[in-house]
Amino acid sequence: MASRNHSSTCRILVSFLLVATTVAVFADADGKKPDEKGYAPAAVAAAGAGGSYDIIKLGANGNGRTDSSKAVMEAWKSACGGAGKQTIVIPKGDFVTGPMDFTGPCKGAVTVQLDGNLLGSNDLSKYKGKLANWIEVRKVDNLVISGKGTLDGQGPGVWGKNSCAKNYNCKILPNTLVLNTVNNALVSGITLKDAKFFHMNMFRCKDVTVQGVTITAPAESPNTDGIHMGDSSRVSIVGTAIGTGDDCISVGPGSDGINITGVTCGPGHGISVGSLGRYKDEKDVRDVTVRDCVLRNTTNGVRIKSYEDALSPITASRLTYENIRMEGVANPIIIDQKYCPNKICTSSGSSEVTVKDVTFKNITGTSSTPEAVTLVCSDKLPCSGVQMQDVNVQYAGTDNKTMAVCSNAQVTATGCLKELACV
Repeated sequence: MASRNHSSTCRILVSFLLVATTVAVFADADGKKPDEKGYAPAAVAAAGAGGSYDIIKLGANGNGRTDSSKAVMEAWKSACGGAGKQTIVIPKGDFVTGPMDFTGPCKGAVTVQLDGNLLGSNDLSKYKGKLANWIEVRKVDNLVISGKGTLDGQGPGVWGKNSCAKNYNCKILPNTLVLNTVNNALVSGITLKDAKFFHMNMFRCKDVTVQGVTITAPAESPNTDGIHMGDSSRVSIVGTAIGTGDDCISVGPGSDGINITGVTCGPGHGISVGSLGRYKDEKDVRDVTVRDCVLRNTTNGVRIKSYEDALSPITASRLTYENIRMEGVANPIIIDQKYCPNKICTSSGSSEVTVKDVTFKNITGTSSTPEAVTLVCSDKLPCSGVQMQDVNVQYAGTDNKTMAVCSNAQVTATGCLKELACV
């Protein structure tokens, strides 16, 4: 009798320990259970070796119609909460989602493997408050987004609601991919297509590389900048092809240590620094290098643009453009300190933007406008330290000659087409 009681007691004790161990395994470091942090049992089941989360196993449907937001967010929460290397797998298929907020900090390094296509919902009522963008990554270190898949913003369905050409303070449509306070990141190989607004926007980021990416939207699509950045440092954009309805790349205020190499741009508005001076207390831009790029049939080439009625002082300096090929580009080289898009701003005012130490070196090819070089600087704050070396861009038309339009610019020119020397 005593033996049976002892045996029963042992079985009960073992069962209790098994239950306690199971709960402990799925509790996080703070003692929270799976449902407290978003790790549903389905996410645990979807995880492969090394923390890999396949969104189909979490309930996503790649039929191009069913909303898969919940499955993708579940994968993010699980991956972000796991230590070591974690991977979110977007397999082949067309997965529709609404706005998604990928917030960190994460415990480990997260990779989003994009093999299929994500499609952004066109129900604009979903995009509000903290979810104003389609995909926003916040406060995350050690991020990789890679693959051969596509982020399709499905912009054609909402571009007609963009009023920014008429309204200075227009309602901004959702950006496709926003990196907000992201450090040590790589975006590689993917395609971004038909954004509702900007395709990629970086804010307060450090050590980000965009490599081998394709960005595409029609030339007439409104405000579909390829890559915009602001208040960011040590950003590299390498071997990337961009064709949109706005700037291929725009380097905004507060950008420092920017490297743009091997980019093909067109259609679009070119590769720009700015616009600068629209908002109060913007930070300086410095150390921007654009090298070994090709621009085709764009409305501008390499451009620096600032508002004449800037609200506070800002300086753009140490800007280098080297080995750039222009093919049928309007305004191949342009500094515009009287920038006023669509004439919806004040066209005259007290300039607060300083542009200095700018080098244009080995810029060649053809211009679709007679003005191959345009340096329109402020009479109150002239552009200084502008160097032009081996600039040889010629007007492709026959109805006029190649020329430069220069005002209030202090230029040193060597080896340039004589019409472009700006001296």
